Amino acid sequence: MVALTPAGDMQTGAPRRPVAVKTRTRPPQAQFDELLLWVLIALLALGLVMVYSASIPTAEAGKYTGFQPAYYLLRHGAYIAIGLLAGVLAFQVPVQLWQSYAPYLFLAGVVLLVLVLVPGIGREVNGSNRWLSLYIINLQPSELMKLFVVLYAASYTVRKAKVKDTFVKAFMPMFAVMVLVGGLLLLEPDMGAFVVILAIALGMLWLGGYNIKVFLALLLALPVAFAALIYFSPYRMQRIVGFMDPWSDPFGKGYQLSHALIAFGRGEWFGVGLGGSVEKLFYLPEAHTDFLLAVIAEELGLVGVTAVIALFALLVLRSFQIGRHAAFLGRNFSALAAQGIGVWLGIQAMINIGVNMGVLPTKGLTLPFLSFGGSGLVVNCIAAAVLLRVDYENRRVARGLPV
Repeated sequence: MVALTPAGDMQTGAPRRPVAVKTRTRPPQAQFDELLLWVLIALLALGLVMVYSASIPTAEAGKYTGFQPAYYLLRHGAYIAIGLLAGVLAFQVPVQLWQSYAPYLFLAGVVLLVLVLVPGIGREVNGSNRWLSLYIINLQPSELMKLFVVLYAASYTVRKAKVKDTFVKAFMPMFAVMVLVGGLLLLEPDMGAFVVILAIALGMLWLGGYNIKVFLALLLALPVAFAALIYFSPYRMQRIVGFMDPWSDPFGKGYQLSHALIAFGRGEWFGVGLGGSVEKLFYLPEAHTDFLLAVIAEELGLVGVTAVIALFALLVLRSFQIGRHAAFLGRNFSALAAQGIGVWLGIQAMINIGVNMGVLPTKGLTLPFLSFGGSGLVVNCIAAAVLLRVDYENRRVARGLPV
């Protein structure tokens, strides 16, 4: 900005002439976290490219795809468009409204999990009842439940803040509802979603400042419970055995992991080039969903995998920073919701990456924002919008503006 000020001779009193004086103005402050937005755009864009690359052989060979190589590309692009639209709508919802309706959303999620198990309503795929058919698309309630658990746990923690050190009043109600949700998920069965939702609930209680003695007890009880789930389920036991030594049965229980490891080995530093994967040619099952990272490793190498991990690390870091800012402003629900979203996406990404690399047992979990899948992708976009909304409101509150 340029301002005109009078100037002249102080001794003679001659008239002053206008002199231009430059004054600096502050640049306009951002209304939302631009770095976080670019991280999300990068994940969605990379996912679109890699889903197309990984799915071409399957699409060309399938009758239900019409032998169209771009079948999954078009569907994934449509899911991204729906997810972005849902995200834009979710961003318009004030965080206070999410807090008010969190218990009702959680209850709706439980009802959907029950409907999945009802014969004639739930749809069975590969021996699991995880989907509800909506004719055009299939809805996976467990994906919605992850978001609902984040919101419900944040709301519950805020409501129970005064009695958070009481085991019976604070911890047991949350434990009871998590047992209910966990039981419904194991009946589908969906062990992967169960692990993620359990991690979300425990993480939220920890962030909410609950009694550390409760968590010490859980650290002793959870390994026993997981061991029992594995011991009394033959297919889970086979997965554990196959994970420990996939090369002992490379054509049986170790088939998926052995080919994922081959893909990582072929990728080396810079990969074989985009579209050059051999493992996606009907060797690696679920190449465009659960094992998409293995295709990324083969085609883009260590550089590509490192970029994916770095993007998720930035996403989790910004989630916790946004949550910390909200806590500083006294917005406790917003703080827990933001950090809960970070816990959810970080844990799920870590499990998927660990499964692809052979450091964790095989689970049916997709890579957030990247893997093919309608329900998961749309819910991920809604969660990202809620996170951006928390940051948007933080900035307005810090400036003394209404939200």
